[in-house]
Amino acid sequence: MKEQTKQNSLRLMVFESAKELGEKVDRHLLEMYGKDPNKETFIVPIKENFFEDGHLKVEIEETVRGKDMFLLTDIGNYSIEYKMHGFINHASPNDLMIQLKDGIGACKCHADKINIVMPLLYAGRQHRRNVRENLSCGMALHELDNLSHVKSFITFDAHDQGVEHAIHNMEFDNFYPTNTILESMIEDLPKARLKKLVFVAPDNGATGRRNVYLNSFNSKFITREAGSFVKQRDYNNLVDGKYPVIAHDYCGNDDLEGFTAIVSDDMISSGGSMFDVIEELQKRNVKHILIVATYALFTRGIDQFKEYYEKKMFDGIYTTNLSYIPEEYRKEKWLHICDCSKYLAEIIYNIHNDISITPLLRDKSLPVKLIEEKFKEN
Repeated sequence: MKEQTKQNSLRLMVFESAKELGEKVDRHLLEMYGKDPNKETFIVPIKENFFEDGHLKVEIEETVRGKDMFLLTDIGNYSIEYKMHGFINHASPNDLMIQLKDGIGACKCHADKINIVMPLLYAGRQHRRNVRENLSCGMALHELDNLSHVKSFITFDAHDQGVEHAIHNMEFDNFYPTNTILESMIEDLPKARLKKLVFVAPDNGATGRRNVYLNSFNSKFITREAGSFVKQRDYNNLVDGKYPVIAHDYCGNDDLEGFTAIVSDDMISSGGSMFDVIEELQKRNVKHILIVATYALFTRGIDQFKEYYEKKMFDGIYTTNLSYIPEEYRKEKWLHICDCSKYLAEIIYNIHNDISITPLLRDKSLPVKLIEEKFKEN
């Protein structure tokens, strides 16, 4: 009876920005609980109202009294449109953050617990103060931390794990989709490409992530190398909110003939730095180049990626469905989108049922197991 009560208290509030991912998570949760996905759902129906003066309101259409709420939002979804003073606007991360807080306010007087699921962390790259500027990410987390009933915050591949120091009340869990991506990649790649791998960090900030991938392939069947790039920036000029990169210096073995390069980072924004990395690796005679990024934002579109792929300068990009990618982009054969919905459902299931999440943080032995199995195949 107690177990039945526990599962009946679970509810998802899925905002339009994360609808596709949320519906997949819902189906996985229903399977875990043995429920019929054609008849039942954990998703609470809501109305998301954008008014013509620019304000918004979230309404919950059924009771959430005593429920354990998981609010799922994608602040990177720029496809959400609303009309303001007769003009069509696209919702910004700021709009979607306000919407999240409105959703929290709508249920916090009745819900037992509120858990925020924000895979792409709001203002995640504004994580430290270099000049006279705001610590936007820390401030946003601090505001959420001070709201009553908010129990935990779930994110993926935070640009800087240290932002959790901004909070003192709610739990902060930062997960990585590494194994989900590697499962797909190892399955796709022929053995010949897996035998000689060089793991590359596009900048100093990505060396930790590079080392995770390097250590994940610690197998007797593979020759491994490690390399990294150091960015030189022009700090006298600010272009589109960033100091432009004027040079990428490579540190590592200069002779990479026959190697497959795996370049890993948390996100691809405009792609400018990644194109520099691709060009520099080509000069070092790598045979294949694969790019891994949790978030493929493509802020300047994909035309240059298509051009580089057609010139055979790289082989593919592996990313996730944790943030919005337009439908037309998904059709590109070089873009491999790894589905993290089951992983997220397992996280929600464990947290809701007070089960340890340690096994879900990252099973570092899985990639080696997959490699061993692949090379033992006839």
